Amino acid sequence: MKIAVTGKGGVGKTTLAGTLARLFAAEGFKVLAVDADPDANLASALGMKEDDFKKLTPISKMKKLAEERTGADGGYGSYFIMNPKVDDLPDLFSIEHAGVKLLLMGTVEKGGTGCVCPENTLLKRLMQHLLVQRNEIVIMDMEAGVEHLGRGTAEAVDALIVVVEPGKRSMQTAQQIKSLAHDIGINRVFLAGSKIRSDKDIEFIKEGLNEIPMLGSISFNKEIIEADLEGISPFDRGGLVVKEVMEIKKKLIQYLHD
Repeated sequence: MKIAVTGKGGVGKTTLAGTLARLFAAEGFKVLAVDADPDANLASALGMKEDDFKKLTPISKMKKLAEERTGADGGYGSYFIMNPKVDDLPDLFSIEHAGVKLLLMGTVEKGGTGCVCPENTLLKRLMQHLLVQRNEIVIMDMEAGVEHLGRGTAEAVDALIVVVEPGKRSMQTAQQIKSLAHDIGINRVFLAGSKIRSDKDIEFIKEGLNEIPMLGSISFNKEIIEADLEGISPFDRGGLVVKEVMEIKKKLIQYLHD
């Protein structure tokens, strides 16, 4: 199963991605969690100690590795391999905690129409490998969009979950993400509400985004804030958030099996 989680910054997508990963791992599944957000903090949501995850370097920052794998010599306009070897990278550059392997993808800074460079080529090939060839559950915490996905890999995404809070800007972002996803062939798009204070919040989201199926929601509660302050995973903190993400997970599986 390949799941991408996205949404406007600050809505709680990392909390959902990390808790989903821990839930699947607790059931005995092999899980690879991929942090594809430049503001990488999936490690703390998984419950990893800071001293451990600080050892990780985003793949996008490994310029020497990118040049070695693509055969680039670093010179401007140099030729390089567009299909580099990447199958060993998830195991070489990930760390494991509570049955979840974490891989930092990072992102390539680009201006204008973007760049065709060794780092970008390596990232795209790695993403294709993660979604198409890895025989495990892959959960990606993505920035607010589908920038890491392309037409060659989109069809391998089993579900794109857009996390949305009850607010106009968050819902506008969700609409944009759905449109972009449709453009590259991702049709299994779902909503997960976040920071929900009442049933009115849920109805507000459903009415504004009624064309996107809603899997469930995560309440606005102190447990998530306390877990962050304590530097532990919401999963390890337990309580309502874990129950709510469990329901989201169950609903997702039902949709995918129908």
